[in-house]
Amino acid sequence: MNTQRAALNNDVFMFQHEIETMPRVKLAALQFDRLKKTLERTYAKVPAVKRKFDAANVKPDDLKTLSDIARFPFTVKSNLRENYPFGLFAVPREQILRLHASSGTTGKPTVVGYTKGDLGTWADLMARSMACTGARPGDIVHNAYGYGLFTGGLGAHYGAERLGCTVVPISGGGTERQVALLQDFGAQVLCATPSYALNIAEVAAGMGVDVRGLPLRTGIFGAEPWSEAMRTDIQQRMGIKAVDIYGLSEILGPGVASECHVAQHGLHGWEDHFLFEIVDPETFEPKPMGEAGELVITTLSKEALPMIRYRTRDITTLSDEPCACGRTHMRIMRVTGRNDDMLIIRGVNVYPSQVEAVLVGFPGLSPHYQIMLTREGALDHMTVEVEAMPEFTGSEADHKNKASEVRHHIKSLVGVTCDVDIKMPGEIPRSQGKAVRVKDMRKRTP
Repeated sequence: MNTQRAALNNDVFMFQHEIETMPRVKLAALQFDRLKKTLERTYAKVPAVKRKFDAANVKPDDLKTLSDIARFPFTVKSNLRENYPFGLFAVPREQILRLHASSGTTGKPTVVGYTKGDLGTWADLMARSMACTGARPGDIVHNAYGYGLFTGGLGAHYGAERLGCTVVPISGGGTERQVALLQDFGAQVLCATPSYALNIAEVAAGMGVDVRGLPLRTGIFGAEPWSEAMRTDIQQRMGIKAVDIYGLSEILGPGVASECHVAQHGLHGWEDHFLFEIVDPETFEPKPMGEAGELVITTLSKEALPMIRYRTRDITTLSDEPCACGRTHMRIMRVTGRNDDMLIIRGVNVYPSQVEAVLVGFPGLSPHYQIMLTREGALDHMTVEVEAMPEFTGSEADHKNKASEVRHHIKSLVGVTCDVDIKMPGEIPRSQGKAVRVKDMRKRTP
């Protein structure tokens, strides 16, 4: 039985490798064929989408080349809320085998559904993504992504099993137990948000456990923006290769794109299943390869919930430069922020990831921080709270000097004037999943 499973997993990996190295001319032809069918099926099956197409005076037959996708209207998150819960499904509800949903903290949750075929595609793409990061059949995968309506936990779970890995479905929380199981089970792969991986490393150190001495070799991190500085910090603290993975529930879940463990430079977007565009976030005009803008994704194989030109709000660039791993699928470079995460402080555009890039690795500081937003009169004000490292035992004057130094670097590198408050170790709340980096107090201020 084990021999049969190994052979099956090897066949799957070889098939994926063939797709991943497909010549771009053939890949474009495959995309066009799938895009045409997706537009036709969505127009015929989803009344809300048909109304949008008709209002824009465009029909599926207007697609003559891949670039013609720019003629079609965007889909945005509010469209899912407006059609809550099942109004955008392209199949009868009885064919939906699973539902996931957002938390709905800003209104009705966004609901996504999967057919049997969708769940198979998702597992295949997660297996492909995990193999891309360096996971291999037979590895033990410690899955600390949250299970439930959030797509991260189950997405990683079924992808790892599809690859032929042994899954530890630990989910988030109970960090001391997580450390104990990493020791006892000897996992080679850790799946978590990057902020929670740092939490695990910190708790392990407090328990006297050197994570660097464990069998872990790969960390598959996603679900929140993280900087190159944080990658370096995680790799040094945990002795692993930290690899980025990308996805969003509206499109599929995790598994839309993945960094390769060879280059660790940009995420290979799986173009046989998704069409990627970059548009200007203000004019919505397409931007050429290599220029920064908002990532827009069209699904090419989704059955239950096809998405046409979905605005992700993620700011990034695309690259079609050759990769050392040999994959031909274009790369989504590291997401620098989100349109809806951007802060405007006294006329300066600020992304939390820019502040993180200054803080992480700064001498004497830990990677744990929060950005506090308040209002002083008619003006917005930003305070950065960041913890000192345990070994940084300076006086109050030393803390003030350190805060002044950090404030100067943020002003120089980000362009915004802010206050910096150096906290004692443990004072910044720890993440059990997605980190809360910004605390907006402005609405509470008279």
